[in-house]
Amino acid sequence: MVAAASVVAAVGTITGMVSALDDDRGPDEARPLVTRSPSLRPPPTVTGPPSPAPSRSVVSALPSPSRTPGKPSPKPTGKKAAEAVTTPARLYRHPDSQVVDWVAANPADPRRAVIESRIADRPAAVWFTDPTPSATTSRVRAVTSGGAAQGRTPVVVAYAIPDRDCGGASEGGAPDLDAYDAWIDAFAAGLGSGEVIVILEPDSIAQSDCLPAGRRADRFASLARAGRVLKAANPKARVYYDAGHSEWNAADKQAALLRQAGAASSVSSDGVFSNVSNFHRTGAEAAYTRKVLDALGGPASLGAVIDTSRNGNGAPADGEWCDPAGRRLGQPPTLSTGEARIDAYLWVKLPGESDGCRGAAGTFSPGYAYDLAR
Repeated sequence: MVAAASVVAAVGTITGMVSALDDDRGPDEARPLVTRSPSLRPPPTVTGPPSPAPSRSVVSALPSPSRTPGKPSPKPTGKKAAEAVTTPARLYRHPDSQVVDWVAANPADPRRAVIESRIADRPAAVWFTDPTPSATTSRVRAVTSGGAAQGRTPVVVAYAIPDRDCGGASEGGAPDLDAYDAWIDAFAAGLGSGEVIVILEPDSIAQSDCLPAGRRADRFASLARAGRVLKAANPKARVYYDAGHSEWNAADKQAALLRQAGAASSVSSDGVFSNVSNFHRTGAEAAYTRKVLDALGGPASLGAVIDTSRNGNGAPADGEWCDPAGRRLGQPPTLSTGEARIDAYLWVKLPGESDGCRGAAGTFSPGYAYDLAR
């Protein structure tokens, strides 16, 4: 495949997830199988063919990063204090993650305070990449119920579309669309009744050119169905569709693809997401997603969410996407951006989980995390 602009390059499992939960869940509910986020390779610039996007945290594959410069994050004081990091009031931080495990296991490591205060203490998405429906409902519910218990909003990533990553580093997914539809039904059954954000299939639309026209149309029909099912299962769920990023497809082209996948309908969609596992600057992504939304049409309520986990210094000038040096954390996760039509800044990719160059794809690298956070 062409250096696909997929956001899901490396294989991982499930990392960040935010969903609302049922208040009548039982204490014996299964915990989510949280693994490393997939790595995504960077998509191509608008003038060339798309490249794969960088990876994210989870045991399944996640999209790779793209290139967009951003302001460097302020240096932490080294204290695990609120003065260094103000945790957003409403997003949910799931307690099961590789970075939390590393912090607990390394109390004497000199990097611990910085990694804990700037990464581990912040909310990130939880990825679901195992296409087997049997345990999916209980795993999703474990995350959404955790958010509901705290009155916070979880962020969950559905990442099991067939032909995922077009055969790239994050390949996998359900065996066919019928199986995928069944998986989505199981996923939706775990969303509960509270507020939850669903990131629906990174790279599935922006990277769909790898599929023949007939299979692409079938994928889009299945994605439109997925949005309807998720929102019908939980009317408070906010479902966002794949807009790639500002250096991938032109806004009008991406909007045309999104429209075919149901992203312009309030029955299935709350808008679009961009920059998953990538590095493009927040300002560029905000401008790009507004153009996509304008071209998309649909209700004025549609908005955008942006992955700011690693875009503090923007994308590397040389286009490197695999754990590039010199990157920094971006804006902290928040549901209050102060920007028109930008609903949230999220950490969809968990900072410190490797794209495959600072460690095995999807595994946590404390050295990489420290470089991003200091």
